[in-house]
Amino acid sequence: MKDTFIEKIKNRFTSPLPGRAAQVKMAPRVAREFEPAADARIACVLALLYPKNDNWNIVLIERMSSNNKNDRHSGQISFPGGQYEESDVLLARAALREAEEEVGVVSNDISVIGQLSNMYIPVSNFLVHPFVGYMDYAPAFVPQPSEVKDILEVSVPKLLDPSTIQSTDITISSGITLKNVPYYGLNGHIVWGATAMMLSEFLEVIKL
Repeated sequence: MKDTFIEKIKNRFTSPLPGRAAQVKMAPRVAREFEPAADARIACVLALLYPKNDNWNIVLIERMSSNNKNDRHSGQISFPGGQYEESDVLLARAALREAEEEVGVVSNDISVIGQLSNMYIPVSNFLVHPFVGYMDYAPAFVPQPSEVKDILEVSVPKLLDPSTIQSTDITISSGITLKNVPYYGLNGHIVWGATAMMLSEFLEVIKL
């Protein structure tokens, strides 16, 4: 199902990215810019496009809930991805490796077509590098039992539907309640925070 959609996205990555302007549209609040800490850990995630039911789709994951207070992203919806390891050598390779581990895709069948703007997440001290890739077929996803509770498959038309953008109050692990947090309502899940901000830029890129 490779068509002009993918080629147009490739061309879009030759132009300047929407960047922070797109990210803050889905930020819990418009905060000051955070410079990455000197000891920030590197993470890489993948927005994976694939054909299914006559549409392009992406995959998101619901992470397992944890009692570990240091796990700042427990139970949240995110892109497949994780921490960069020296053996990865390339940042994109880390995103592909993590996607294979977490959702069971064959990383060698994925073509990386671009990289979105980096995002620093102060609460977990991660500097995240988001990549965009595609497969020519719909994979049979297999969640990693120890880390992935559920897999969400969402079509691009659904992602681009303005009605998916809503807002609510969200209580975070510290007990603080964030007011009127923007989020994407997808498959009955709340996609907010860093993932929503990266998704916002991704959607700006694919609005062709």
